[in-house]
Amino acid sequence: MGIELLGGRILAPYFGSSIHIWGSIITIFMLSLSFGYLAGGKLSTKNASLTKYGSIFIAAGITILPIALSSTWIMESIFLAVEDSRYGSLLASMALFFIPTVILGMLSPYSVRLLVKDKNESGKVAGVLYFVSTLGSALGTIITSFYFVLMFDINTIIISFSCTLVLLGMTAILLNKFSNPSKVYQNPQVGDQAHG
Repeated sequence: MGIELLGGRILAPYFGSSIHIWGSIITIFMLSLSFGYLAGGKLSTKNASLTKYGSIFIAAGITILPIALSSTWIMESIFLAVEDSRYGSLLASMALFFIPTVILGMLSPYSVRLLVKDKNESGKVAGVLYFVSTLGSALGTIITSFYFVLMFDINTIIISFSCTLVLLGMTAILLNKFSNPSKVYQNPQVGDQAHG
């Protein structure tokens, strides 16, 4: 939600801040999240693990960076190529936000898959997860709009989001590594029989 909220500020210098700009941003976020939910659900059926889960966080963090590093020339190119600000803003939103939001959308169904241990509790787990997720989105929105935008420039906020996602991904991978150490133990009886 923090990135979606900043999207209006990012597009405003080129396409304005009218209702159709927000319509473009919200459409792209909703569309990309829907694809992300599908992809995350499908991926979660194939040997789900904290390592893969962490990799999704890291991929999201990396794909968010171009929003801060390349948004100016992307929007300039689209602004010059597309005269209608409605379609220009839609195309710019697609170029900047589609891929990272698809990847972020993968996290919810993957989280459900990792948390559900008993199919009878799947509804309860999903409910708690979506409660936490929505509450986090609300907090992210209010903190970004009330405080971050007054304290930092947009690129700094986006880079901070990116670093946070990468750190969360690395934490998940390390947790998986230390909770399931892949050590190879030699059976001493096998060795004794070989020498015998």
